[in-house]
Amino acid sequence: MILGAAKTLARILCISLISCTFVHAVCSVNVVIVKGRVEHAPRNASVRVQLVHPKEQRGELGEATVENGTFNISIAFLTQSRKPMLIGSLREKCDRKPKTAVITLVESDQEYDRVSLDLAKDFKMIDPTLYTYTSATAGYTLRSEVVLNGPR
Repeated sequence: MILGAAKTLARILCISLISCTFVHAVCSVNVVIVKGRVEHAPRNASVRVQLVHPKEQRGELGEATVENGTFNISIAFLTQSRKPMLIGSLREKCDRKPKTAVITLVESDQEYDRVSLDLAKDFKMIDPTLYTYTSATAGYTLRSEVVLNGPR
């Protein structure tokens, strides 16, 4: 009787572990691509992009140096909107996406320009073959390039 209960418990544990493994693979990774140029760029300038999710929750951050007055930043984000649960994990939500992207021109600790763009209005979906994140299933890119202004 004890042996039978142990076998049943082992089966339940095994099934739970397998389902948890599949849960982590269910939600995809998407990518936000921000390209633009900087007018009057400071010598050691960089551009930071901070993704902001609903309820003003700060998300993923990317940064690139300004080269020849231009920048290109790709930021991957996980679409999983709920933490996985051991039981009931098949009801996982994979609809998480940023609401806005905050783009900032900086040099050291000095901020020169900042733009906040709405993902729904200012970005468009693009073909997955056009970006370098091979694990990403969807990509968002700007409808028109961002122009940031440095000091004159």
